[in-house]
Amino acid sequence: MASTEEPASPTPPSYPFRQARGVGIDPEFARLRHDAPLARVTMPYGGQAWLVTRYEDVRTVLGDRRFSRAATLGRDVPRLVPLVQQVSSILTLDPPDHTRHRRLVSRAFTPRRMEELRPKVEQFVDELIDELVGHGQPADMVAHVTRPLPVMVICELLGVPFGERHLFYTWSEAMRSTGADAVAKMKQAGQLPWDYLADRISVERENPSDNLLGTLVRARDEEERLSEQELVSFAVTLLLAGHETTTDELGNFLYTLLVNPAHLEQLRAQPDMLESAIEELLRFVPIGTLSGFTRIATEDVRLSGGLVRAGDSVVVQADSANRDESVFADPDELDFQREPNRHLAFGHGPHHCLGAQLARIELRAAIGTLLARLPALALAVSAHEVSWKLGRSALGPQALPVRW
Repeated sequence: MASTEEPASPTPPSYPFRQARGVGIDPEFARLRHDAPLARVTMPYGGQAWLVTRYEDVRTVLGDRRFSRAATLGRDVPRLVPLVQQVSSILTLDPPDHTRHRRLVSRAFTPRRMEELRPKVEQFVDELIDELVGHGQPADMVAHVTRPLPVMVICELLGVPFGERHLFYTWSEAMRSTGADAVAKMKQAGQLPWDYLADRISVERENPSDNLLGTLVRARDEEERLSEQELVSFAVTLLLAGHETTTDELGNFLYTLLVNPAHLEQLRAQPDMLESAIEELLRFVPIGTLSGFTRIATEDVRLSGGLVRAGDSVVVQADSANRDESVFADPDELDFQREPNRHLAFGHGPHHCLGAQLARIELRAAIGTLLARLPALALAVSAHEVSWKLGRSALGPQALPVRW
């Protein structure tokens, strides 16, 4: 293998390598893991970066403080999305600032709090399935279940009105857009999410509650552990990032099950396998065209593929890591009995997804209830007729027509 310390190719390939569509993983990642686990690529914006594809290397980049997110703030770094990140948030902080923020919000994501929320999630699922059935066959699973459920849950958690969900959909779509109209969408959203959450914070101050927004307001007003800008930014991040990924995951998982009838029947016949099935779907099904944010090396770091120099930009591919042959036996096989299953679907290290347990609750509740209540659930169109969201940093079906 050629050393990465040699001069990089003057024309590194563009990344992502091809338009993502469906739930298949790009075969180029398998080649890179074998031949070039630290590969130079040209990002859509900002120039060239190192792409990391092996499991252990991805864990290192995600967990090692020598790879900084904060160093990207306000800089035209190599990235997937068009606009430069200008506003600091929990997503762009490094420890110890990130640790302080995470400790505050983790109060709302404790295992006990998540278990207390489980009955509400299950209630939402039942209500949405009632609406799906009431609509009649065929019906769009995205419109009736996978899209509204995570928004209902995040609204419940934050204490914002579900009736205003159309705003959240629009803003989340702008945040994830990478297509030709991405800049226009982002500029149109502009300050609106921040103004909206600032108004909700004012309402919370007038009528205090014990929801997550109330917890954050008290951390600002009583404990002085957040600035006003940090408070609003935190709330915006949680609202917009807290539901769209679960929407896409749920749609992707259902599609995967519906086009794999043997696995679907296995899960129907053995519902006690649901928890391990969800973990395997998290490993097996890619969620994005790019996993995570760009990081900047603050000093020289050697990975298995070579040397990353201080100042270099690095992006990781967690979907590739989850197919690493050195960690997962038969990684391209969907195995609901896989054990152990140390996937990186929720990341790793300081920025490991805070909402991972909540996402698991939603995924288990939705899929388990759908299979129990609609035992004949099937696609209403052929697999190749399913439409997919394009021009985004995440994967997911645009619509998922089903019958039962």
